[in-house]
This record gives sequence, structure tokens and C-alpha cells, in this order.
Amino acid sequence: MAIRVLVVDDAAFMRMMVRDILSKNGYEVVGEAENGMKAVEKYSELHPDLTTMDITMPEMDGISAVKAIRKIDPNAKIIMCSAMGQQAMVIEAIQAGARDFIVKPFQADRVLEAVRKAVG
Repeated sequence: MAIRVLVVDDAAFMRMMVRDILSKNGYEVVGEAENGMKAVEKYSELHPDLTTMDITMPEMDGISAVKAIRKIDPNAKIIMCSAMGQQAMVIEAIQAGARDFIVKPFQADRVLEAVRKAVG
């Protein structure tokens, strides 16, 4: 059975990039969200095996969303996505419960490596 993934990013282009990388490699993208509030709603509804989460988003940032999702499911597997230079936020995200992080612009190999490690 394919690993089910929720892709969260406020930029539609970034969601499309992640979705393409994952779907071409046998993962099933079951949902997308454009902010942290929607991410928490979609997580509750879809119960994905893995979530990719942008850090900087409107309404609710990725770190707050990670904390909210981990209250729903303490075993949630979440990979943070960040632009360069957000190291402090990445550390905060890992402390909040994220499994790994990938840096934008995405390298397909790095995305797949992080996904494999998180669900492994």
C-alpha cells in the first residue's frame, strides 16, 4: 500500500513540486493545505502517514501546526520545509516534533531521502 502524504505550503507552486516528486516515486498525495489551520483540519480528516509542512504561512505557521497535529496524534510523522537561513526555526520545529527538514528550493533526492527516513 502506498504511503499517504499531506502536503502543506502556502505557495501552490511548492505544493505542486512536492506532489510531483512524491507521486512520481510511488507515494500517494491524499491532500494539500495552504496554511497551518487547514493543515490541522486536513490531518484530522485524512490521517496521512506523513505530512510535509512549510514553516512560514498565513493564519497559523508550520511550527504551531506541528504542535497542534501532535496533540491529535503524538506519532505524527512530519517533515518541515524551510527556505535557507531559517535554522533557528528548523531547530524549533524539530523540538516541536518534526522528524526532519528539507530546504527550498527542493532537491528531489533530498525530499525522497527525508520521506524514506521519516516513514522507515
